[in-house]
Amino acid sequence: MRCRAPKSFVGAGAPAPCHSGVPRAGFLHFSTSFPFRLGNSDNRTYFCGLNSMSMTYNNKEELLHFIWESRLYPPDSLETTDGRKIEVLHPGMRHSQAGRGYLNAKIRIGDRLLTGDVEIHPASVHPEEREHYTDRDCSAVILYLSGCANGTEVYGTEEYIPLCELPVPDVIRKNVEYLTLSHNTLPCREHLPVLPPVYIRLFLSALTVERLERKVNDIYARLDHFRHSWDDVFYVLLARNFGFGLNGDAFEQLALSLPLSHIRRHGDSLFQVEALLFGQAGLLEDAELPAPEAPGTKDHRETPERKAADDYYLYLQQEYRFLKNKYALTPLDARLFRRIKVRPRSCPEIRIAQLAVLLQSSSGQLFSAVLAQEKVDAWMSLFRISPSVYWHTHCTFGERSPESDGRLGDASLQILLINTVTPILFAYGRKTGDADCCDRAVRLLESLNPERNVIVSDFRKAGVIARNAFDTQALIQLRRAYCNPRKCLSCRIGYKLLASESEYLDS
Repeated sequence: MRCRAPKSFVGAGAPAPCHSGVPRAGFLHFSTSFPFRLGNSDNRTYFCGLNSMSMTYNNKEELLHFIWESRLYPPDSLETTDGRKIEVLHPGMRHSQAGRGYLNAKIRIGDRLLTGDVEIHPASVHPEEREHYTDRDCSAVILYLSGCANGTEVYGTEEYIPLCELPVPDVIRKNVEYLTLSHNTLPCREHLPVLPPVYIRLFLSALTVERLERKVNDIYARLDHFRHSWDDVFYVLLARNFGFGLNGDAFEQLALSLPLSHIRRHGDSLFQVEALLFGQAGLLEDAELPAPEAPGTKDHRETPERKAADDYYLYLQQEYRFLKNKYALTPLDARLFRRIKVRPRSCPEIRIAQLAVLLQSSSGQLFSAVLAQEKVDAWMSLFRISPSVYWHTHCTFGERSPESDGRLGDASLQILLINTVTPILFAYGRKTGDADCCDRAVRLLESLNPERNVIVSDFRKAGVIARNAFDTQALIQLRRAYCNPRKCLSCRIGYKLLASESEYLDS
């Protein structure tokens, strides 16, 4: 017996055999339309369909999942296309390897109790195009759901699998459109104040852990690349975060192009570490320093200070040429480092000089020092360093600037702790089974002041006030992972609004 599916699955009406050759009974399928009838044997397959929707929201399938999982269809509204009532005892568990399916669903059709799988399909999807059909047969299907069920039967193994139309309440459909098609950066901005504060706080806690998990997965990928060297992973992560967002990719490429082992070999000389970093960044490729001042001006006159500055650049060039040949290094293109909208004291040269001091002063063992600390002030002290004297009066090579000690400010230190120390502690604790490391990472976030950025500001205007960095990391995750891609149906706030609202959100 070959397994048949609705024409909306197979296009021109050609039957779609299961790869196993065995029809899938006991599985419930959802689709947006089933405009035909298949099969005329004693084996019956039923489909449950979702009402046809005129909505412009382009991810109808996710809406069908949302309605089914949350049981938001009107009570007693489910029935097969041949008029039999369907009682849902359990909607089943959605499984990634089940494609659009729900495993171990339990339903009652008439006086029959069925346990098996349920699936949701968009219109005009051929079953052979679905990956999970290659390794799962049709024998577990108990029901098909569709948005517009015009068919009545589909072949199963011993009986027809029921087909049902799953209704989407108009208020939910309109509210989903309102949220997902909104032009506001926070589509639910006006409705956040109506939600219980404790509900939002619990969601924020889950979001922070979710963001940490994403960062942990990135660290584990790096760990595999560096053959489980935590020092190398921390070095690349630290370098990336010294780019402070705008130059993060460029600083990461710099670290990847210059192995930590080379820096460790020259850990007794800050000048050589600077030469390696500046040279690899492509900042020592000019034959001579530019003269920023116009000829004839007072500042353009040759002075001992300016000559010393020029000598510093030339000595770095000479040292890098030697080290470049020694280690067969290939420098990056200096144009990778962006300078537009960058403050003078945040120029790439300043950040590289600060990174050089940090790496040299710790002899490449900074990760061990980070693990040993437990207090915020201690972690701050590790990163509160001052670059070499030249950078006290320069922001770039050859250009003098007002004198400063060049230390990282408190805001920059906090960003490094949030994006470098916290995730590496959490990842190390997870990998080694050290719960104390994970707890320290969370306590660190809770001890830091809330971040200041556009995302945090938008939520504050909407009534969600961040108390600390733990909360701001949650808000960043919420905005980037849910609000921006409009995944309101996967968001707990979106679910609460859609499931509890009896009125239209745009009213």
